[in-house]
Amino acid sequence: QVQLVESGGGLVQAGGSLRLSCSASGSILNFNAMGWHRQAPGKQRELVAVLSSGDSTNYADSVKGRFTISRDNVKNTVYLQMNSLKPEDTAVYYCYADGGGGPAFFEWGQGTQVTVSS
Repeated sequence: QVQLVESGGGLVQAGGSLRLSCSASGSILNFNAMGWHRQAPGKQRELVAVLSSGDSTNYADSVKGRFTISRDNVKNTVYLQMNSLKPEDTAVYYCYADGGGGPAFFEWGQGTQVTVSS
């Protein structure tokens, strides 16, 4: 079972940038896809970005053009570059790994808080 550890969250003003990192304890090449979800207070967890093993990407409409997902296969790390942050981006961001068994079998990190002040 892989362990995922997120980092890079924090407090930033609207319009600012943050880069989240998700470090895996094993090779990320073993996964069909990796990505990020987020959960704001009182809201359901939602998909933010996903990167497949074939390098295709998918983003939530709310972050398209502002967020970029990428990975470093040598470092076994997935990144989420977040630019032009808005207060509505405030949430706990969770990294996940999809081994192909469906959402019930996703591996999850512990989450990192992102707070965007207006």
